[in-house]
Amino acid sequence: MRKKNTSIPVNDFGGEYHSGISIEKMCLNDLLKGIDAQHAERHDRHSFHLLEKGTITIEVDFQTYQMTAPSVIYMHPNQVHRILSFEDVTVNSWAVNNENLHQEYLKILEELTPLKPLPLNEEIFSLFKDAASLCLKLSIRKHDRLYHSLLKDSCNTLVSMTISQYLEQAKSADKLSRFEAIAKAFREILEQNFSKLKGPAGYAEKLNISAPYLNECVKNATGYPVSYHIQQRIILEAKRLLYHSGKSVKEIATQLGYDDYPYFSRLFTKITGMSALSFRNRNRE
Repeated sequence: MRKKNTSIPVNDFGGEYHSGISIEKMCLNDLLKGIDAQHAERHDRHSFHLLEKGTITIEVDFQTYQMTAPSVIYMHPNQVHRILSFEDVTVNSWAVNNENLHQEYLKILEELTPLKPLPLNEEIFSLFKDAASLCLKLSIRKHDRLYHSLLKDSCNTLVSMTISQYLEQAKSADKLSRFEAIAKAFREILEQNFSKLKGPAGYAEKLNISAPYLNECVKNATGYPVSYHIQQRIILEAKRLLYHSGKSVKEIATQLGYDDYPYFSRLFTKITGMSALSFRNRNRE
């Protein structure tokens, strides 16, 4: 049985990385030898992982992905992830907190999340590898007068390269229909307010449109009404807490903005087809 944490563990990268920026190159066969690879965690910053060599299977918010080199993945600080398996892996990882992340990049990342692993062709991979190597070399030059600026700018360059690759696969904002643009804006607001706003009216007010029109736009763009997306986001967070923490169902309900515990329990059962406790027990066997 997995160790029960009182909350989802957060990796703060520790020690020398308290500047809010970090970059490192790791060989997972050595790093994780003798360590439980199934330990789940969040990061305290936006993290990016360039797989140079090998294969790794990861779980991100209950979705399983297999990454094969060369590839890259971005993880939002909200996302809970764990390594399921790996084979002869070499990975470059860089992470930046909100304060040090270019604000334009932060806005784009919030709009794109969640993201799947992204395979890279050899030309693009070579560019990533060179940029990561330069950033690593700069990271050890701590006595340079502009050390923090050099580290910040080089990491943001890697961030921009990652975003650029994801954007190539995403639909351009100037090609979005009115319905799609409103649905996109709704999802951004939802991410920040799901524990406080539980009905379409609150989101419609923030977007300065009527609730019926918001529902029409979201349903047209996604196939599902606003209430569906609100409930799915709440249940995802509930699953994270049930699976990765030791908080009681009542504590989780309160954290997610439900003072009516029985209502939250019924909602969870309705959406998932099982009770919250059954979900926890099944996944901890």
